[in-house]
This record gives sequence, C-alpha cells and structure tokens, in this order.
Amino acid sequence: MKANGKTVHEILINVPEERAEAFNKLHEVIVKNLPKGFETGISYGGLGYVIPHALYPAGYHCKPVEPLPFAGIASQKGSINFYHMGMYADPNLLKWFETEHPKHSKQKLDMGKSCVRFKKVDEIPFKLIGELMRKMSAKDWIEKYETLYLPKPKAVKPKPKAKEIKK
Repeated sequence: MKANGKTVHEILINVPEERAEAFNKLHEVIVKNLPKGFETGISYGGLGYVIPHALYPAGYHCKPVEPLPFAGIASQKGSINFYHMGMYADPNLLKWFETEHPKHSKQKLDMGKSCVRFKKVDEIPFKLIGELMRKMSAKDWIEKYETLYLPKPKAVKPKPKAKEIKK
C-alpha cells in the first residue's frame, strides 16, 4: 500500500485519524534516534529512513535512483508497519530485538523478514524502536549492505601456464 502523500509532511498529515498520534510519535522516535548519515525521505513511495545519494552515490542496487533504504514506516490496512533492513541483514540484531520485545510489549511479536506489524497502536514499543535505531551506524549499514547484497565480481581463473618444451 503506497503512502497517501508525496512528501514526508504530506504522509504524516494524511495518516488515518485513529493512527495519526501513534504513527507520528513513531516517526519522531525514529528521527530522534537516527544515527548521523541517515535522513528521512520518501523511499519506494513511503516514509523511509535512508542513506542519501550524497553519502552513498550508487543508491539501492535494485533501483539506483532510490537512496539506500534502511528503515521505514507505513500505515497499512490493519496495522502500522515498521521496516528495518538491519534486522533482516544481521541475525544478531534480529535476535536482540526478538529477546527485548517481550520486555517492552504485552503483544506477541508479529514480524516478517524485516517488517514488524503493530495492530494495537497503544502497544507500540517506542523505547525499544529508539534503541534499535541507535544500534547500527550508517557506516555499519553500508558495509553490511555491500557485503550481503551487492553482486560479487566473478573470479577470474588464472590461465594455465604454457608447458615448457624440453630440449
């Protein structure tokens, strides 16, 4: 589901009324805890937290005109969704989040590969999301991204040496 708006401001003011307060608070928590090098912007038509082209000119390998995505939030049909590529890419970070979640929310963790769905807006673990956002620097994310997702150069096999001719 695409966001209702073409700018960050438009997305924030067009969130359904019953979710607006929680959605905007989640955005504020993310921005407050976003490490240096990341910025808020539009990513794939939604509200994203990205590494801008100024810092990473190559952009996202799937669509280089897009900045390198890191996190995002969206108001979907039945939930507020929070996306964090760092958890998808780093099993240790994912394990940390899964371990910490019950300490911050009574709700069972509803999660896909990089998506956490919050069906009850009053159960969003804002403090936990803030902590998560501080766990990976822009430099760390770029290194992880390049290691895991960029195509590897094909190894060039050395040509066999010519056999010496015996006299």
